[in-house]
Amino acid sequence: MDSREQWIEEELETLRQAQRFRRAAVPPPGLLNFSSNDYLDLAHHPDVIAAAERTLRAAGAGATASRLVSGTLPLHEELEARLARLKGYPAALLFGSGYLANLGILGALVGRGDTVFADRLAHASLMDAAVLSRAALCRFRHNDPQHLDELLQKASGAGRKLVVTESVFSMDGDLAPLPELAAVAQQHGALLLVDEAHATGVCGPGGSGLIREHKLEAAVNLSMGTLSKALGGYGGFVACSAAMRALLVNRARAFIYTTAPPPAAVGAALGALDVLEKNPGWGAELLRRAAAFRGRLRAAGLDVMQSASQIIPVQVGANARALALAEELRAAGLLAIAIRPPTVPEGTARLRLSVTRAHSEGDLVRAAEIIRRVCSL
Repeated sequence: MDSREQWIEEELETLRQAQRFRRAAVPPPGLLNFSSNDYLDLAHHPDVIAAAERTLRAAGAGATASRLVSGTLPLHEELEARLARLKGYPAALLFGSGYLANLGILGALVGRGDTVFADRLAHASLMDAAVLSRAALCRFRHNDPQHLDELLQKASGAGRKLVVTESVFSMDGDLAPLPELAAVAQQHGALLLVDEAHATGVCGPGGSGLIREHKLEAAVNLSMGTLSKALGGYGGFVACSAAMRALLVNRARAFIYTTAPPPAAVGAALGALDVLEKNPGWGAELLRRAAAFRGRLRAAGLDVMQSASQIIPVQVGANARALALAEELRAAGLLAIAIRPPTVPEGTARLRLSVTRAHSEGDLVRAAEIIRRVCSL
């Protein structure tokens, strides 16, 4: 090994000793997958695939340039209009991924002299975006509007204030108190960004998200979402006012300095929206199934935390315990990945289970029994 890289092996050994070492591996075939974010089972839906194929053949493999050069295609504008309608906002803007969307949004809205107020359990992309923006970062206790209010009262400076949270939290599966958070943000003149990555397609009327469910479009400045979870494809977006969109087009570096999303990905998203419009009750049905599954796990004495969505954690605490349980479940035919720090707080390692439309009622009954048996060993 090059002597300049010796420190790398030492870092890797530290990760191994802490049971934090990870590797990208292809899951074995034949397992019942409880680690997918394809909540509506659209990634392999024939209509979604057909839409991707049509756009691939009509518009080519790539957009060939950034949006502000020559990469904007009619498909991009069509998808943005469709997403804006779904979310109930005047406009929307596409990004290459949800991570890029959050980096672009925060970098465009805040900087030195400004402050970001983030839920302590908000997604890593929001935290990274806050740090990279060079704004001050204040973290409020998870789902605690009163603590947010206290922090905003102390921040009396002239800088811009931005509150960020998820609506459905990706690792806990619980829901943010959006009406209360929106009221606090408005009271203090703070902008509000809600990451709806895990709500889009599942929660709210026709899968429009929790912002629309609470009728908060006028109170939430930015509704961020992804195309890679319930919609089964790839990409990110934000729904917002026309003026906000214009600002992001001119200021969001993650939008300006990257090639536009490829036609096939845009076509897949349009196809997914078509399927969603034809099946507006799929999200509610998924949540019903998830509630029954969660009830079985809770009745077995497992710690499913405050989950109220299709994401159901089984908290076990120690990293080694979570890894061992994941291996036992794999041997029993279930794919349930162990989630460890730094993705979750120290001492809260867990199995993160996702209920999807690919799971039948029988699958969920059988899986709950397998998980109960393995976790009780």
